[in-house]
Amino acid sequence: MASFEHNKSTLLLPILFFTVVLTVSFSLSTAATRDTITPTQPLADNETLVSAGGTFALGFFTPNNSVDRRRYIGIWYNNNRSPWASSLQTIVWVANRANPVIGSTGQLSVTANGTVTITNRETSTVVWSSLGLTLTNPVVQLLDTGNFVVKEEEGYNNSPKKYAWQSFDYPTDTLLPGMKLGSVNGLDRNLTAWKSEDDPSPGDYYVAMNAYNSPEMYLFDRSSKKMWRSGPWDGRQLGTILNIGAFSYTFVNNDNEVSFSLQVRYQTILRVGQSGVLQMLAWLPENEEWVLFWQIPADLCDNIGQCGSNSICDITLSPICRCLQGFTPKNPANWEGGDYNDGCVRTVAFDCRSEGADTFLSLNGVKLPESSDTTTLTTDQCRSECLKKCSCTAYALISGGGGGCVIWVSHLLDVVQLSGGAGLYLYIRINGLTDAASHSQHQKANWRIVVVIVSLLSGALLLSCFIFLLWRRKKRRRVILGRTIFFSDKLDEDDRGKDPDLPLFTFGTIAAATESFSSENKLGQGGFGPVYKGALGGDKEIAVKRLAKSSQQGAEEFKNEVMLIAKLQNRNLVRLLGCCIQGEERMLIYEYMPNRSLDAFLFEKEKAALLDWRTRYQIIVGITRGLLYLHHDSRYRIIHRDLKASNILLDKEMNPKISDFGMARLFGGDETDYNTRKVVGTYGYMSPEYAMEGIFSVKSDVYSFGVLLLEIISGKKNRGLYAFSPHLNLVGHAWSLWNENESLELVDEAMSNDFPSNDVLKCIKIGLLCVQDHPEDRPLMSYVIEMLGADITSLRQPKQPGFLARMSPELDHISNNKDPHMSNELTVTLDGR
Repeated sequence: MASFEHNKSTLLLPILFFTVVLTVSFSLSTAATRDTITPTQPLADNETLVSAGGTFALGFFTPNNSVDRRRYIGIWYNNNRSPWASSLQTIVWVANRANPVIGSTGQLSVTANGTVTITNRETSTVVWSSLGLTLTNPVVQLLDTGNFVVKEEEGYNNSPKKYAWQSFDYPTDTLLPGMKLGSVNGLDRNLTAWKSEDDPSPGDYYVAMNAYNSPEMYLFDRSSKKMWRSGPWDGRQLGTILNIGAFSYTFVNNDNEVSFSLQVRYQTILRVGQSGVLQMLAWLPENEEWVLFWQIPADLCDNIGQCGSNSICDITLSPICRCLQGFTPKNPANWEGGDYNDGCVRTVAFDCRSEGADTFLSLNGVKLPESSDTTTLTTDQCRSECLKKCSCTAYALISGGGGGCVIWVSHLLDVVQLSGGAGLYLYIRINGLTDAASHSQHQKANWRIVVVIVSLLSGALLLSCFIFLLWRRKKRRRVILGRTIFFSDKLDEDDRGKDPDLPLFTFGTIAAATESFSSENKLGQGGFGPVYKGALGGDKEIAVKRLAKSSQQGAEEFKNEVMLIAKLQNRNLVRLLGCCIQGEERMLIYEYMPNRSLDAFLFEKEKAALLDWRTRYQIIVGITRGLLYLHHDSRYRIIHRDLKASNILLDKEMNPKISDFGMARLFGGDETDYNTRKVVGTYGYMSPEYAMEGIFSVKSDVYSFGVLLLEIISGKKNRGLYAFSPHLNLVGHAWSLWNENESLELVDEAMSNDFPSNDVLKCIKIGLLCVQDHPEDRPLMSYVIEMLGADITSLRQPKQPGFLARMSPELDHISNNKDPHMSNELTVTLDGR
């Protein structure tokens, strides 16, 4: 019996030990993954709360680039990688953003009455606290929505208000689904950017909701200057902010609340960055990637007052600014020069005394100007009310959210033409009778002027023809565009070497060379006009770009190309052999490239297989040398401004030649950069500072070269933004793979595995160095040449690229044009300030 008792005790000991171990392990596991804090269970610096569903985590963090020991309490997505290179975590909320804890002695706790505090235990200093509350048995919990809430523990005196305090009432720089931006019960909820990548304290930009008149969202700078506005809620969407599909939002406008909130069912966030860019991003689980859905500002028309008062901004036009009907530029000289700050003034004043004298002109599909007065009248009443007030300049009807009738009693500022069915009707008041009479008188005056001018010109023309015939017998030259261009009926290579100027061919010569511009000889069609293949002397092949008579942009490109590249000589630049200027005809004659343009090989599967790594590397080196010549080695410093695959032509040995200098710009010897009112080029290849601010330099071409280099390696286009694409664009994809050490996945499948991986990785790294966000970080082409011959380990690490893209179907348009001498990408011309 004693033996049995002894054996029983022996068996119980391991069972008891095993039970204790399991209990302790379970307790530790539970503590490690808890989602609550109580007065007796604070959160130390080395602990983390995880929401019940595992979506969000809360704890102390140090910004990724910080070199000191600043610690902040933040909330981040638990399993999602950050979309920002500056952080390993997707930080969406920061408690003590202006008062960090120095060192690892911080503690997050809740007092007996429910006040949440962050304390430096080393100094016993409270660095942050929530509102003072009066709860009986408080608990603080991190919810799976990302909301950090204070409430009574279950079973204790639950008040009608669910939460006594919540982080959703105090957003930082990010709006989560369910979080509200605007005014709710007198509490303003704004988004304020971080000061810098490693400093979450309030920065220079913030987003707020204007709760007065017709509510709309605004982006402000640190001086509270308005940078951008959404436009008012129209019942379907908030001005220019799309409300479609997976990216839906809710807008509330009543006496107690004016708010904007993302729908809860999707992982989307709205974030204002430290550079003043407002972005909406979505998480795609299947790709484990954040995708940029849209960002503001996207173009020059997003800037408030881009065109001044009483004008309209239309990004599809050139120039983008025009006066509203019934208005004229206040300062015509400045307006013609591209300075629109003074705006427009009314041509004819109202006639408030005569009934029926004033009428309204309607504009459709526009972002309405900033509103000045709101009523709840119907459409007819709104029109009558505006006519009764001599100060009323326009009206509109906003059906959504009880907006009713909106009238303007001052200047009309920030009217923008929208596309895709967006926007509302704006009714602009004009003096109908006087405007009509003025228009009629203006027409009569114009006719009188035309008659006089035609008569004078006819006489002058007859005299000029007589003089010209005498003059042409003595000299066969003509002064065009401020320089001498010589006539020639045939191309003579030896004579061209002696001739400092560009040969001018007759129309008959070019017509004969192209068989009267036959359709069989037509190579393609572009914005400049059609392009034809021809032959001079029966065997000298040429390509002829014939300017379309309706192409104003082509006329400017023609002048620019003749002026800039007639004297340039480099094996990696396409040769301009001459031009034709006869009557209304304007043509450019180039050497013919039998393999046409690079994009015809890169982006077509059948031809891409012909580009092995040796050929692609040869093309990369050739383009590099061509740009180096333009930037440094030629007698001029020339910025191309439209470098892309379709503007790289290939000769019969697949040697690359840079073409299409119609948008190029010549720099003086001491010029380093230039700010232009006219932004020209192709989206996807434009550097950020050029597309957004009009600032271009040799570093703008370097950015375009970097994009082109990545396209050559990948065989993919740097397309514009797609709502459901896993990446922002090719640049973003390359940057993501580089950070994951998976860069070889970028390589075009058409090359199979037949390539030297170190050389390919080096070129990818050079491409990423060229597309860095800041121009000063990008290398000069002289250094690119050196890097191509260096070892990859000797190259510095690339920084964050400029993720420049715009979500617009137009920007992703790729034409079916196969013309090797014309652009087959969308080229834009934007006139700005």
